[in-house]
Amino acid sequence: MTTSRMSRRSNRLQARNPKLEPHGESVRSVLRFKKRKAEGSVEADEDCTKVKKQQFEIQSCWPPLITGGVSPCILIETPHKEMGITTDLSGFTQYRFKNLFITPSPLPTLSWGSSNDVWRKMVNKETKYIHDKNCLLLHPTLKPNMRAILLDWLLEVCEVYTLHRDTFYLAQDFFDRFMLTQNDIHKNMLQLIGISSLFIAAKLEEIYPPKLQEFAYVTDGACSEEDILTMELIILKALKWELCPVSVISWLNLYLQVDSLKEYPKVLQPQYSQEKFIQIAQLLDLCILEIDSLHFPYRILAAAALFHFTSTDVVRKATGLEWNCISECVHFMEPFYNIVKGVPVKVKTFKKVAAEDRHNIQTHTNYLDMLDELYVKPNCVVVGRQSPLCIGGILTPPKSTEKTLHTKH
Repeated sequence: MTTSRMSRRSNRLQARNPKLEPHGESVRSVLRFKKRKAEGSVEADEDCTKVKKQQFEIQSCWPPLITGGVSPCILIETPHKEMGITTDLSGFTQYRFKNLFITPSPLPTLSWGSSNDVWRKMVNKETKYIHDKNCLLLHPTLKPNMRAILLDWLLEVCEVYTLHRDTFYLAQDFFDRFMLTQNDIHKNMLQLIGISSLFIAAKLEEIYPPKLQEFAYVTDGACSEEDILTMELIILKALKWELCPVSVISWLNLYLQVDSLKEYPKVLQPQYSQEKFIQIAQLLDLCILEIDSLHFPYRILAAAALFHFTSTDVVRKATGLEWNCISECVHFMEPFYNIVKGVPVKVKTFKKVAAEDRHNIQTHTNYLDMLDELYVKPNCVVVGRQSPLCIGGILTPPKSTEKTLHTKH
């Protein structure tokens, strides 16, 4: 199509719709640019170079409040900055960039997709699913030990009903993110929010999730089936149906798999020791009860836990993270590691659970006793094995023997 014909078509479009005037002007600008370039104009080449320089800007550092950065470079498109701005509870502003390229990817070559694309999407979820260690500041009547007791109880419920570890960690993520969207939640509501979060997570993760009446039963009458269904809708609406984070345990599973891959990798088949996985998972179980763990992205928590049982070289290979990215979390986790390393590791046997999947079933141990031994901060008071009823208004669940005797199919 000649230049004159394109110009006439542009004029006819403008005559039909005057709003197209800017578009017509841009068409003419492009035509003039192409004509000058075809004539070998040096000025056109300079303009082209100038445009390219304006399109992207490289920054060589992370914003001050973003922790656990992987890549030293952030690629930002300057004409249309794809930048989300959030304000945390302390009044500081955090910047989240969408054009974020993480290199290199520790994932092996995949037959079904690009390992770099898969890795980038996983890491970018860390900026989409926000959690904050200060979430309880929005709720004056709540204390951190109440959250620890609730999560410890959910761990026990998961073991009784042979739920997977990822189910618990999804429920934990839903609970913490939901608390960040609310204000003045009373302590009597914690158990309902917790069991409703587990109800949602079980339906997402489990092939055969427990029935609604079983979730109501473990609360010992504190939460009815109608209460759980109502709270489920409230949580889903508050979270805007964003229910697919990469949980802490998913990162750990991936790291161990990448570290154990041989010359011919089979990503979908576990290649690591079940005992090793359970030992590191117990450290994460204990750490997640401490609310200060929410200061770190999930992938950093999993990498720090991996470091305590391996080495810096293994962490670098499996996670793509350097020491400076995980050092703060490693120091935070050290007291927890000193407690967990003395706990014997045992792969428990569950009925109707295949031997190769037993390590993925969430287990419970005396985590509150372990927390009672820890003094992460001088002012940190962690409650030991006291009744949840006298501390946070959370009813003690029925005994494990009673729950297993309940009508469970």
